[in-house]
Amino acid sequence: MRSTTRILCGLATVAALAIAPTAHAADNPYERGPDPTESSIEASRGSFAVSEVSVSRVSVTGFGGGTIYYPTSTAQGTFGAVAVSPGYTATQSSIAWIGPRLASQGFVVFTIDTNTIYDQPGSRGDQLLAALDYLTQRSSVRSRIDTTRLAVAGHSMGGGGSLEAAQDRPSLQAAVPLAPWNTQKSWSSLRVPTFIIGGEADSVAPVATHSIPFYTSIPASAEKAYMELDNASHFFPNTSNTTMAKYTISWLKRFVDNDTRYEQFLCPAPDDRAISDYRDTCPHA
Repeated sequence: MRSTTRILCGLATVAALAIAPTAHAADNPYERGPDPTESSIEASRGSFAVSEVSVSRVSVTGFGGGTIYYPTSTAQGTFGAVAVSPGYTATQSSIAWIGPRLASQGFVVFTIDTNTIYDQPGSRGDQLLAALDYLTQRSSVRSRIDTTRLAVAGHSMGGGGSLEAAQDRPSLQAAVPLAPWNTQKSWSSLRVPTFIIGGEADSVAPVATHSIPFYTSIPASAEKAYMELDNASHFFPNTSNTTMAKYTISWLKRFVDNDTRYEQFLCPAPDDRAISDYRDTCPHA
């Protein structure tokens, strides 16, 4: 009788383990990928194999084309999508590393070129939104995207553009301005969860006159965070940056995918020697 009980208990345990992930996924149908760890979000590639497709500027309107990076498999369903703008005088090549890094974590990522390399933040914001519209309505990967789960990011004037886009389209799920530059300092009407990343040694968009005032002006009622990278220059987003990537991934997962598994990396504030300042409203599930 004892051995029978043992077998039944074993079967019950196996059944519970088999059901648990399904039940957990049913609680949040947007979760993608395995349970995260510090190692998984610091890795140069996540659990998804990635494909890419080039988009010619002559085939689109409202922005300058770009490259779409996306999870190759659709076995887990559709994905959230992120459009990323380069900075002043730069092209998508300056932010190309971000594409596969984020896509391998379970996002469709569109690194774009702008109409001209001299476009200002307001124009770049419009172009990010035009890129999302193309991505979800006309692109070859549109069937892979959940159109209710969209985000924007950008570097320098592209970061300023991501603030503009988030203000203009409050239905966005997240914005990640990187070393953002903008002459507009107040974003009091912005309601999109926004994660601003600045460089402590930035002399182009000094954090004291750009990133910090931007963060401070966003209402406390909105989910927001500000992370300052220790001794980082204005150009930290132009090369692979693990600290920037791991917390960007966590923010996008938390707010685009509503994946509370990633909340542990954002709240309480990260204790990371590469971070010189961190402020947030501490998102709660």
